[in-house]
Amino acid sequence: MDKTDSWTLRLDLLRYTTMHGMTTYFLRRALLIPITFICITFLVYTVLRLVPGGPIEQAQMQIKMAAMQEGGSSGISDDMGDLQIPEDALNELKKYYHLDRSIPVGYANWLWKIVNLDFGQSYIYGEPVLKVIISKFPISIYFGLIGYFASWLICVPLGVTKAIKHKSSYDTATSVLVFMGYSIPGFVACLILLVLLGGGSYLDVFPLGGFRSDNWAELGFFAKIIDQLHHTAIPVFGYLIAGFASMTILMKNSLLDNLGADYVRTAFAKGLSEKRVIFVHAMRNSLIPITAGVGHAIGLLFAGSFLIEKTCNIPGMGLLGYTSIIQRDYPIILGTLVFLVLIRLTGNIFSDMIWALIDPRIRFGK
Repeated sequence: MDKTDSWTLRLDLLRYTTMHGMTTYFLRRALLIPITFICITFLVYTVLRLVPGGPIEQAQMQIKMAAMQEGGSSGISDDMGDLQIPEDALNELKKYYHLDRSIPVGYANWLWKIVNLDFGQSYIYGEPVLKVIISKFPISIYFGLIGYFASWLICVPLGVTKAIKHKSSYDTATSVLVFMGYSIPGFVACLILLVLLGGGSYLDVFPLGGFRSDNWAELGFFAKIIDQLHHTAIPVFGYLIAGFASMTILMKNSLLDNLGADYVRTAFAKGLSEKRVIFVHAMRNSLIPITAGVGHAIGLLFAGSFLIEKTCNIPGMGLLGYTSIIQRDYPIILGTLVFLVLIRLTGNIFSDMIWALIDPRIRFGK
């Protein structure tokens, strides 16, 4: 066997070992998804069953308020004068809300229904949970996608220019903006803009919230576009500022590290132009940490932002989750939890896969 065949054999063995290690790694990660899912959902299910203010308490309060408004207790008052629901009525309520079983049995029954895509009925909306959740997905994806792509279009060029002009007056001035963005939460930025530029303010440029105007269907084509842009600007700014500082600094530091690497110095020694070395060689490797985070951003795209959607009154997944927690709509809470957990777990695996595909240096051990 000559040297060429020997090196070919070694390369083939290396490729097989690498692919086998990656396959084993991703299989292990995939097998951990159901275990992690069960642990998280069981913990949340248990907490929801134990905390006060559930559907039984709310039903009791509604019945008491209705009886008090009618001016009489109808024979359901105790010695203290407080209205009480008879025991048989309480048992019927527990049975109706599937709270008559123990927590492990109730969770197993709920999990079996989830496997069969039966998410139950919403207490507040009076509709199937799956239908309610699916109706909110497009709105959260719309704002999440625009905000994520806007972050790329702004933060990546800004990080590159900051790295090229490191320690210059431009770098110092933009660092002030970066730190300001880091110190202001996205929902606070939205709130400030709504106060300064929202409807009813002195400028009155943007609406106070919502996804579209009430008369959107009656508007013309261009008027619809303008109306949608007006409702999009402030929430997208909130999504943008949420990751503005971290993505910009990550891009700058990653490019600075690559500009000091040996392969960059070798490229300069070969006589390549500065633009080619930076934007062809160094940029490609510098984008790896940011690109590998695509999977983690999927959770935000689908689940939305609780605080931004609440501040801007956007009827997406974030606002749905917030209102369901406030109103103790347990089926909606657990239904959104199912989607959120699955999206997060698969997004993490997707990030690892992207990292392995774009960076050949990554090796996953057994």
